[in-house]
This record gives sequence, C-alpha cells and structure tokens, in this order.
Amino acid sequence: MDGSRPYDLVLFGGTGFTGGLTADYLASRIPEGKRWALVGRNRRKLDAVVARLAAANPGATAPEVIEADAGDRAAMREVAEATRVVVTTVGPYALYGEPLVAACAAAGTDYADLTGEPEFVDRMWVEHHAEAERTGARIVHCCGFDSIPHDLGAYFTVKQLPEGVPLTVNGYVRSNASFSGGTYHSAINGFGRARQTLAAAKERKRAEQRPAGREVHSAPARVRHDGQLGGWVVPLPTIDGPIVRRSAAALDRYGPDFTYGHNMLAKRLASVAALAAGVSTGFTLAQLPPTRKLLLKMKSPGEGPSAEKREKSWFKVVFVGEGGGKHVVTEVRGGDPGYSETSKMLAESGLCLAFDELPQRSGQLTTAVAMGDPLLERLKKAGISFEVVESTPAG
Repeated sequence: MDGSRPYDLVLFGGTGFTGGLTADYLASRIPEGKRWALVGRNRRKLDAVVARLAAANPGATAPEVIEADAGDRAAMREVAEATRVVVTTVGPYALYGEPLVAACAAAGTDYADLTGEPEFVDRMWVEHHAEAERTGARIVHCCGFDSIPHDLGAYFTVKQLPEGVPLTVNGYVRSNASFSGGTYHSAINGFGRARQTLAAAKERKRAEQRPAGREVHSAPARVRHDGQLGGWVVPLPTIDGPIVRRSAAALDRYGPDFTYGHNMLAKRLASVAALAAGVSTGFTLAQLPPTRKLLLKMKSPGEGPSAEKREKSWFKVVFVGEGGGKHVVTEVRGGDPGYSETSKMLAESGLCLAFDELPQRSGQLTTAVAMGDPLLERLKKAGISFEVVESTPAG
C-alpha cells in the first residue's frame, strides 16, 4: 500500500453517537507521529468533535477534518485515495455504504465498518470483492458486536481443539443491553428489504467458490432447553453465523469438516416468546412504506444511552467445541455491546489494519481471516475477555 498517502487512518461518521465514541477511543490510542482525520458533511460538527477530543486528550495527535458526503462518489474516491485505512460508522449501510466500499476497493485502501446487514455484505462481495483482490484492499465488514465476539470467539475456540479433524462449535449469546438506534434502523430497513436480501444472497452463492476438499455446515436449528447452560437455546438468524462459517471456509485451521451453530441463551421461555412476537410484528409492519416510516421514527439512529447505563450493560458468549476427542468451553465477555464495546472493537480493527503485521490477504474478508491473532491480542489488551473455562476429553 502507498506509504506516501497523507493519512494512516480516517474515521467517517465521527459526529454520530457510536462514531463519537469511536473517535474518543482512537484519539487516545493513535500512535505518536501518525496522521488521521475525521470525515463528514458538516464542518461545524466535525470541528466540535476535534475540540472535544483535544480537551479530553491534551498532547494527543489531533485529527484533521475532511468535508465529504457519503453519496458523493468523487468525494469518496478522494477520501479513499488519501488514506491507508477507512473506518466508517455511517449506516444503514445498504442505503449509504456502497460508494465508500467501491472507492476503497478501487484505491487499494483497507476498510472496516459496523454493518450487520446481510444484503449489504453480500452485495458488496458480488460487486467489489474481485476489484479489492486485484488492488490489495482488505474490505472487512461486521467489526462491532456484529460479528467480532462471535467470529473471533469461534476462532479462539477452534485454536483450543486438535488440527486436521472434524470440529463442531456452538455459540450461545447472552446480554442485558438494549439495541442501539443504529442497529434498530438497520434491522427495520433490513426487514423492509427482505426480497433484496434474498436476491443478494442467491447471487453471491452462485458466484462464490466453496473450499476445495473441505466442508462447512450450519448446525441444526431448534429451540430447546439446556440444563448445563441453564436456559433456553434459541437459534439466532443474524449475520454472525454466516460470518463464522465464512472464516471456516477460508482457513484450513477449522479442519476438513466444520459445523457451527449460533444461538441466543434466555433464562425464561416467556422472554423468547416476547422477542419472537416483537420481531414478527416489526417484520410485518416494515413491509409497507408508511408503517416502516413510523417504526423508524420511534428511535433515532444517533441516540444512545447515558454513560451510567452503558456502565451497567454487559454481554457474554459461551462457545462449546468438540473434535478429535477433545471438549472445550470458552467465553468471550465484555461491557456494553451496542456502544462502548462496539466502538472499541471497530477502532481496534482500524488500528490493527493500519499498524499491525497481517497475513497477505485481500478482497472481502472476515475479521478472523483479515486480522486473526493480532486483533485477538489487541482486544484482550483492551479489556475484552477471551478465556478457556473447560477443557476435557470428549464423552
């Protein structure tokens, strides 16, 4: 990548809630002597963020400011060509994200975002993966709670199991946090784009090659009570499961035959029923533009909880892995997933892409494939826990 570019890293969306938290984190951790910038369409808001960062981090490297609109393709090209890494929080990505991905793929610029939108991820693979491979760009989606704890948690679990044998891993998610405004908007827009999501998935499946001589499977999906885990297991149809399986398809370390199941763990069946009813209602109402518009007005994409509320939020993902005669249980734990930890994960992904020694891979990649161990170590140092809690012979 061109070392003569003006910036090592730029953050697009730093005037929003999650983007602001990401800017805070980056400001305290940008290495001395490295140059970075904030990108957005409102100069006054950008200058206010710079002033806030300077007050909070005296002596730290201050970001410069670039005015640019997400829908302006020429401006996105200029941004991509001016930096080695772009980090973006501007969503819903299916509506606003494509010009920046296209610009990064063409310029050979590494890219990281927070999307959890399957349609966007699949469509970007179809449209820009080949160009990113050609230019050497790493296009890395899902660098927040979707899907780093699950992708790197499964990767961490696989590393505790024998090599060269069939492996099975199941993930179980628990959290007391509420959905962020951005996640809510992405979900409602995603519900309203169900046909486009299905079409993008089919197009990618037709074009994407499967790993030669290896198999990757999805675990059977069923609601059940698990006494050992202490709750009801509910399959989660989020992007996290496919992301884990794409990592498995790309990396030999997952073995010749790999199976992954992604689930939520709930204490009470009533909670499961309430969640299912809420999702069903949201999906139905999102199919019609007028009711979809009303749903979107219920929660602002830029709003977020207080620092006090974030301090009390947490997540835990338990992974149970088996293979080669070994049984392991691991845990990934952290604080508020929707904001505090998500901004941390995204910022560390950007820093990892910009400054760490990484595998020579390009194209659209998962976090495990693009960054793997270096990102895992960064997140551990940043306070996100990856631990082995049990390791025994299978049986």
